[in-house]
Amino acid sequence: MVRILLADDHPLTRSGLAAWIAKEEGMQLVAETEDGESAWTAILELRPDLAMLDIEMPDCSGIDVAARVLKRGLTTNVLILTAYSAHQYVMASVRAGAKGFILKSAPLAQLRKAIFQTAAGDFYLDPSVSLARTEGDVEQLSERELEVLVLAGQGLPGHEVARLLSITERTVAAHLTSVYGKLGAKNKTEAILLALKRGVILLDQLHLIDR
Repeated sequence: MVRILLADDHPLTRSGLAAWIAKEEGMQLVAETEDGESAWTAILELRPDLAMLDIEMPDCSGIDVAARVLKRGLTTNVLILTAYSAHQYVMASVRAGAKGFILKSAPLAQLRKAIFQTAAGDFYLDPSVSLARTEGDVEQLSERELEVLVLAGQGLPGHEVARLLSITERTVAAHLTSVYGKLGAKNKTEAILLALKRGVILLDQLHLIDR
């Protein structure tokens, strides 16, 4: 019996999936939530076998929740259930530790397969989704550009970013300029918002950390 937590902020989608799970053999819905923070709390309290998480939810995204599960080393496996098939969302989900990625448009038979496969700890990727980059995808940021963007997103001034990364302020500015160009952003705030929306960085990465 696969114990499932379902998190989706769309009531109709959530209720429809909950009703379907209730009728399926081998599945048990232990909780359903409408936002990321509630999903995280439920995971900690109930330790379900599988967390089916939408990407875009209030408070924190499904990808953010998956990253927390990975960081804590919990046994709950994560299946991302979403309407978005963009490369950035898929790769961000994988990096966050999600075991599966399936579109909401998938047939129920395919969803059932994804649930059991992901719950068993095996990776599942929707057959209609490709890990290859497409022409419309944002250009990949380098590791250093990501570091600069995350630190800048934490509110650190250029000289502090430079100190932490052992580079010059001019280099920091050059990296940010490159980031703006790759993301199609006009400034730091817009770059952060676009990076979050596209899954290039995670919300948890912007939380201030002890130094």
